[in-house]
Amino acid sequence: MIFHITLGQAEDGWIVAECPALPGCVSQGRDEEEALENIKEAITAWLWAEDQKAISALPQKTGTAAHCSGGVAGWVD
Repeated sequence: MIFHITLGQAEDGWIVAECPALPGCVSQGRDEEEALENIKEAITAWLWAEDQKAISALPQKTGTAAHCSGGVAGWVD
């Protein structure tokens, strides 16, 4: 995936990186290179956290998982 980011300089001289498409996804670094590395990590963490929220919101299934060679195929009641 490709995300656009904005870079700005804070009053203390640090470079602030923000991903506008992901609310609250902000990071910083001592220079542009470090800020870019850190925002990539922040984006990964943001996406992981959203995925975890979505998973926890799924209805709980009852029964036993049916397995196939590729992993879980479905549920058996």
